Amino acid sequence: MQFVAFERAKQGTGASRRLRNTGRAPGIVFGGNVAPTAIELDHNALWHALKKEAFHASILDMELGGKVEKVLLRDVQYHPFKPQVLHVDFQRVDEKTRLHKKVPLHFKGEENSPAVKVDKCLVNHIMTEIEIECLATQLPEFIEVDLSAVEKGATLHTGDIKLPKGVKIVTHGRKDITIATVVEPVEEVIAAPVAAAADDKKGKKKK
Repeated sequence: MQFVAFERAKQGTGASRRLRNTGRAPGIVFGGNVAPTAIELDHNALWHALKKEAFHASILDMELGGKVEKVLLRDVQYHPFKPQVLHVDFQRVDEKTRLHKKVPLHFKGEENSPAVKVDKCLVNHIMTEIEIECLATQLPEFIEVDLSAVEKGATLHTGDIKLPKGVKIVTHGRKDITIATVVEPVEEVIAAPVAAAADDKKGKKKK
């Protein structure tokens, strides 16, 4: 994905507030062999881009001053109740940059699994994203988790994920982390006969 940014001349709280009032969003781009650069972006274009999953988990092409740089979205600050971006951070990357980054998990195939199709179970997604380590050039937009073979009573862990080449899961010292569980359907309890018996008992006492 590509977006356009502009160098920001004025900085500070007051300058950022005035910038937002003109429909712009302040930001910064850092990393690489150059000093951090204060930037500004069109707020509406940025707001719509932030709704796309790929904008959060892929290498982006940022056009700045007529030059295109490879960057990665690092942080976004939102207004507590207005639909407004207060500040956005990007990191410059190249083929040697090694990243720690959270990427979304895409679950597929559960509707065709024996657990769901035969045993009418539910698949509970414990995690929706996972932290990985890889080179910037190997960063996947998402990691796919195939659930087509899960059976009743199964539990899926991080060790069950088929990872793209060069990608490692960051577990922070924890071992096989649970990412999904298969939940058996709860049988309905018919309470009508019990209620009817209780009413009948009350009727006999009145007599």
